[in-house]
Amino acid sequence: MIVAEHLHKAFRGEGKDKRKVIAVEDVGFAARDGEITGLLGPNGAGKTTTLRMLYTLMEPDTGRVLVDGHDVADSPNDARRALGVLPDARGVYKRLTARENIAYFGKLHGLDDALIAQRTQQLAQALQMEDFLDRETTGFSQGQRTKTAIARALVHDPKNVILDEPTNGLDVMTTRGLREFLGRLREEGRCVIFSSHIMQEVAALCDRIVVIAAGRVVAQGTPDELRELAHEANLEDAFVRLIGSQEGLHA
Repeated sequence: MIVAEHLHKAFRGEGKDKRKVIAVEDVGFAARDGEITGLLGPNGAGKTTTLRMLYTLMEPDTGRVLVDGHDVADSPNDARRALGVLPDARGVYKRLTARENIAYFGKLHGLDDALIAQRTQQLAQALQMEDFLDRETTGFSQGQRTKTAIARALVHDPKNVILDEPTNGLDVMTTRGLREFLGRLREEGRCVIFSSHIMQEVAALCDRIVVIAAGRVVAQGTPDELRELAHEANLEDAFVRLIGSQEGLHA
């Protein structure tokens, strides 16, 4: 389980512009085990900054993050061991094969060779990677790089999974495969958080949705609860109404 409490993050402008820019302001939500929680919002809403604070890449100016009860600020290593992360950057080591990329991350987590081999086989099958598992990643498609990055993030069998726009740039068939894979993670009882600006993706996958606009949580709940809150029968219409009211305040 991942809990975010009153997260706030601001940045200073570059060059002559030294004005403070608030990226995230008082963001809070709970992502439960056995559920997929979606962070939904337009580009620039603060989704990636929020995720970076969840997986310890950034420290919040105020607020805190708990990962399975571990305060990220006080026990970052305990939190990282419980996390599998697909960041917004999909970099893989190009001179290594997909299998070697996964094994390298397994070693970083202290796994032995036998367990790495077992987990690699399981992940390769689940992500449909067998046909490129032993190829060097140079020349991989976007989907192949993403699958490799997800597999190496999960090789240590984390209970909590954070994915930043996992289907960005993928073709239809690869996207369908990844959606099925996320469903399996939920069935295994894991806590899954992913960010997206694609309404159809969130509607198809998520048990709960956190709507972020202009750095703030403007609504959260099940898809049915969001439709009711916005007085709209269609989830996309509900989303537009919810973020529109918030962006109007910041215009």
